[in-house]
Amino acid sequence: MASLTLTGLLKHVAEKFPSHRAISISGKFDITHARLQELVERTASQLVSAGVKHGDVVALTFPNTVEFVIMFLAVIRVRATAAPLNSAYMAEEFEFYLSDSESKLLLTGNEGNEAAQTAASKLKIRHITATLPQADSDITFSPAPSGSDLESVSKIVNDPSDVGLFLHTSGTTSRPKGVPLTQINLASSVNNIKSVYKLSDSDSTVIVLPLFHVHGLIAGLLSSLGAGASVTLPSAGRFSASTFWPDMKKYNATWYTAVPTIHQILLDRHLSKPEPDYPKLRFIRSCSAALAPSVMARLEEAFGAPVLEAYAMTEATHLMASNPLPEDGPHIPGSVGKPVGQEMAILDENGVVQGANAKGEVCIRGPNVTKGYKNNPEANKSAFQFGWFHTGDVGYLDSDGYLHLVGRIKELINRGGEKISPIEVDAVLVSHPEVAQAVAFGVPDDKYGEEINCAVIPREGSNIDEAEVLRFCKKNLAAFKVPKKVFMTDSLPKTATGKIQRRLVAEHFLAQISTAKVPKFGA
Repeated sequence: MASLTLTGLLKHVAEKFPSHRAISISGKFDITHARLQELVERTASQLVSAGVKHGDVVALTFPNTVEFVIMFLAVIRVRATAAPLNSAYMAEEFEFYLSDSESKLLLTGNEGNEAAQTAASKLKIRHITATLPQADSDITFSPAPSGSDLESVSKIVNDPSDVGLFLHTSGTTSRPKGVPLTQINLASSVNNIKSVYKLSDSDSTVIVLPLFHVHGLIAGLLSSLGAGASVTLPSAGRFSASTFWPDMKKYNATWYTAVPTIHQILLDRHLSKPEPDYPKLRFIRSCSAALAPSVMARLEEAFGAPVLEAYAMTEATHLMASNPLPEDGPHIPGSVGKPVGQEMAILDENGVVQGANAKGEVCIRGPNVTKGYKNNPEANKSAFQFGWFHTGDVGYLDSDGYLHLVGRIKELINRGGEKISPIEVDAVLVSHPEVAQAVAFGVPDDKYGEEINCAVIPREGSNIDEAEVLRFCKKNLAAFKVPKKVFMTDSLPKTATGKIQRRLVAEHFLAQISTAKVPKFGA
């Protein structure tokens, strides 16, 4: 039973690799797997004393700190549900997420979070701060619970069906949907990630992504801990391009995982301020948004490691497919690899499985997939048809079983009946040597129904203009795929997790032209 829970898996790791480093807070202190396990048990006993019960939802809003890691694991240890939230939310956003998740308690670091506390107070949700002063001390709660009962925690048995994590989807077309993920979802995903990347106790990584999102939490943190490997948390509590490589070298990192935006930042820094040398990495992983083949090639050249693109979503507890390590097969630019630890099929709108190279909706099923959205029968009905979970992505499996994504069903641009993949246009745009970032999107058009536009961030010091972008597109794309308008810009609107959502980009740039033309998305 223990192997079917994340809690059981981490307990087993602490017994197998007790003295191995689990977590380092850069420049401060290290915690071993055995010490982490002890801290989690002791903190869990304080949560029990604070009145946290089986099934309670506990909201956590922290930077990427050791306190977050311990509190997250302690919450799920007492069979409660952890609901991590972005600390940059406004009070109204906190109010929505706290209320929608039905949180009973808000946990923050010692510094607190004014917006979260305002929302919690309005909803009559208790607030407790948690601090770990040093490696050999216990977590300090304020207000402090009356004592702690280690014996009562030792009697708590975690069940595979316990909901351990509650997150919201990004909500590309509607308000965010609540996704409950169980202990077996978490354990299955961690095991899938460990197996495809062969993570072991000799691996080490630096966490660059926020831990309130599945990519950083599952792929970066929990899969490392579940393998007996180690993670380093930057001293600033978030990604910093200036400390990233020094941390990677100091803590003997063997890999890292990030979104394309961060890979691009590291590439730009490599061009302007290269490190004297880079650590020898087993691989670099990219996920959460499409990685253009030209960017992949630049990364591999700059940092001397294979770049493995993967495909993931919250509802699958992160990983769905990945390119393999070089010893296990080729990694293909423009593909997100093969399904990992779950079934995957391409279905047409009638639920019929499609053959190789035929496009349709990417669908999955397996022990890592959520049982359904919270209190949302309508969304569940459309997401779980024909016995599969429907991702909302269009793609095809090639004859070698590698998945190629075409785009979100709702983001494909329908120009007079021609369906255009914005991912394909993005890849052409960023292959221009003077383009740093680019995103293509659909806009309403009287003649064609939809027309294609794009936003482009030029490389530093470049004089590229709209005419040059269009000339390059005409040379490399079929005429109907060439953007009608190019917005030259120095920034793109992003979600809290660093994702570029085409809907947000379209709204942002269309609003600059005319409020009358802004499309009504998400109806």
